[in-house]
Amino acid sequence: MIPTKICGITKLGDANVAVKNGASALGFIFYEKSPRAISIENAKIISKQLPNTFSRVGVFVNHEKYFINEAISEVPLDMIQLHGDETPDFCDQFDVPILKALRIKNETSLSVMDQYDVAVFLLDTFSNDQYGGTGEMFDWSVLNRKFKTPVILSGGLNPENILDAIDAVNPSAVDVNSGVESSPGKKDYNKLKSLFNNLNKTRSTGFQFG
Repeated sequence: MIPTKICGITKLGDANVAVKNGASALGFIFYEKSPRAISIENAKIISKQLPNTFSRVGVFVNHEKYFINEAISEVPLDMIQLHGDETPDFCDQFDVPILKALRIKNETSLSVMDQYDVAVFLLDTFSNDQYGGTGEMFDWSVLNRKFKTPVILSGGLNPENILDAIDAVNPSAVDVNSGVESSPGKKDYNKLKSLFNNLNKTRSTGFQFG
């Protein structure tokens, strides 16, 4: 199965269902303005009650370095996702692998890739007023080339379109958030199970989160 991150985890029960169904990684969003925001302490509490069979990814949006390092050590995190306007130099300051998110409006949005030396890029839908979690897809046809760095596809993915998305883009991994929710921050267990039932038809790419 293709490596899959379930993002926006705020509850232990949601985390357990995601992991039991085959999630490769869980995403904890530390951005306070997100409807799926979680504190470092609560992420730590959830993380400690889960097996070590998956990766823990922290999502940050223009946070200070000290806050990110605190989360890395406290939860602890295997990888960090920088989902804001972080510069290449800022991304070079950490001891865990970096997942840099790019918000895709058109093919020009990909032009900054060569400036970053990161483990993987996450490609999400551009929005003027949100850093991710829009539930909207972008035009996958702009990704009609091979990438030197692995890419994770995100943005509006759900059980119904996930196989078409993978077929169209051939990403190294996928990231699903609002597409498996009943409301922001609360996962829908039937949607999660349906997602992974479909993903079981895919093959692993060998990519690892962290």
